[in-house]
Amino acid sequence: MKTSKILIMFLTLTLSASVLAQRAPVQEPMVFENQQQEARFKQLTQELRCTVCQNQNLADSDAQLAHDLRAEVHKMLLAGKSDDEIKQFMVDRYGDFVLYRPPVQENTYLLWLAPIVLLLIGALILRVNIKKRAALLEASASDETESQAR
Repeated sequence: MKTSKILIMFLTLTLSASVLAQRAPVQEPMVFENQQQEARFKQLTQELRCTVCQNQNLADSDAQLAHDLRAEVHKMLLAGKSDDEIKQFMVDRYGDFVLYRPPVQENTYLLWLAPIVLLLIGALILRVNIKKRAALLEASASDETESQAR
């Protein structure tokens, strides 16, 4: 009985160690024809969102999809595509969500207007609460004055 528990623990440890020992594939360094191309690559990967990480851009993400998308951007830059063509390719493939600054259009009105609407609602709630407190303070002050007068 004790030997089987030790054997199971040994196998579990061995399997978990082998899983942890697996390494990520080595990424080839990206070679550019000139500094301008490299600067465009950096700017584009800063402007495009990783669809897996969601709150990271392609430049900062370590997700496998981000590596693939960076390679795709690199390949398109080397092919002579413009920044707009590369962005349009990404939007066609992943939707406006892939852009950190999506365009203002019918399907993104909510995205652009929601912060302003929420701010206005918050300001309205704050104003109502301040007026209620002021009225309560005024009422309690007048009650105190009346009770002291008696």
